[in-house]
Amino acid sequence: MTTDSVTEVIPASPTPRPRSLVSRPVQADRVFRAVCYAAGGITVAIMLAVGVFLSGRAGEALARSGPAFLWTQAWSPEGGDGQFGIATVLFGTVTIAFIALSIALPLSLATALLISEVVPGRIRSTLISLVDLMAAVPSVVFGLWGVFFLQANVIPVSQWISTYFAWIPLFAVTDPSGARVTDAGAFTSSAFIAGIVVSLMIVPTQTSVMREAFSQAPLGEREGALALGSTRWGMIRTVVLPFGRGGIIGGTMLALGRALGETIAVVMIISPIFTINWQVLKTGTNSVSALIALRYGEASQFGLSALMAAGLVLFIITLIVNFTASTIVARSRSGAESN
Repeated sequence: MTTDSVTEVIPASPTPRPRSLVSRPVQADRVFRAVCYAAGGITVAIMLAVGVFLSGRAGEALARSGPAFLWTQAWSPEGGDGQFGIATVLFGTVTIAFIALSIALPLSLATALLISEVVPGRIRSTLISLVDLMAAVPSVVFGLWGVFFLQANVIPVSQWISTYFAWIPLFAVTDPSGARVTDAGAFTSSAFIAGIVVSLMIVPTQTSVMREAFSQAPLGEREGALALGSTRWGMIRTVVLPFGRGGIIGGTMLALGRALGETIAVVMIISPIFTINWQVLKTGTNSVSALIALRYGEASQFGLSALMAAGLVLFIITLIVNFTASTIVARSRSGAESN
């Protein structure tokens, strides 16, 4: 007698799927996100509109001058020869900006380290307020201070630099024949004086960015360096400065963007010329913003187009500098550059 065995087949259970978690923002979050997107879009649209406007108004002048607009020194768009270009004013703009940076960078770095690492809390808050208040001082006040106070006191310094460092072409002050000039009148209204005034105007921007970057240095690494016997300067050199490297670079470039576009203070100090002056201590320089401010009121239709072309070049340069600085500052906040 045989018995047939029956095997029951149990169907396999389906593979469980992971449950998806979908966040559903509340109404307030949706409104906040929409407002942020709208604000960002409006900001970009305004910048694009400014660029399109300058490009449209500058088209007539650029079509006539062509690429020579970038290396022509003369500025006579309404004259008989019709030659005009931004070589002189662009050189003066860059010269004044780099003089300002060379003075403001060590001053801002030292001030930021003093506020974030040295002074106690109560004094720190006072210094932060004072530095921030410097940014609220109008440009015309700095210009008046530079004309009526700083210039007379800087001329002896310029003469001393020219006396002992004339072997550097930038610091030599000579007449057209090449003879050395020592008269005080040859040192007024120079790029050096304008650079000093602009440097004090950009110090708050640099200091604020650097201080913010230094304050984000990890507390554990600070205490670890001190616990291993490091001095305060050693801790700053090995922890704070490497961590804040991006802030130093970003703050400097943001300040450079401000220095390139400074107008009123520079107009009040410089003696405008349309020849490239390699001697930064000597009277005479120019800048793009000063050119626009001085020539705008009396310019013809074509002259306005030429001024718009100069403004377009400055707009592009400043935009590149500021975007680069913003990228560097944003990356530095993560602490990825800390060693």
